[in-house]
Amino acid sequence: MEDYVPHHPAKLPEDIRAFAREMRSRMTDAEALLWMLLRNRRIAGAKFRRQHPVGRYILDFYCVEKQLGIELDGGQHAETIGYDQQRERWLLKQGIRILRFWNNQMLAETEAVTEVIFQAVVATETDQLTNEQN
Repeated sequence: MEDYVPHHPAKLPEDIRAFAREMRSRMTDAEALLWMLLRNRRIAGAKFRRQHPVGRYILDFYCVEKQLGIELDGGQHAETIGYDQQRERWLLKQGIRILRFWNNQMLAETEAVTEVIFQAVVATETDQLTNEQN
């Protein structure tokens, strides 16, 4: 797994592609709400994909140009903390930042979650401009 180099989606293992496709067809209420807010570049012009494979992992939402992943977690994630930490470490090594929210947080505090995402996207743009100027 550590040696896996991500390729164009056409070269992904078929099991990962099939699982991502299946997950797109059965979104939770929280995922459906966030997708409605993210799709069509609605937050700061950032293009997000849903259930996007990266390596052997599938991110709930991912913006390639900002290298920003968003994860919505249900109650089952309280039992998989070790796995989630390992996964997040691997994604960070790939240069991908992860924002993580609970499903109930997305549903009850939609505006606050959206603001955090907006700030992360804008911060990425500011960092990129600063790096280009130096």
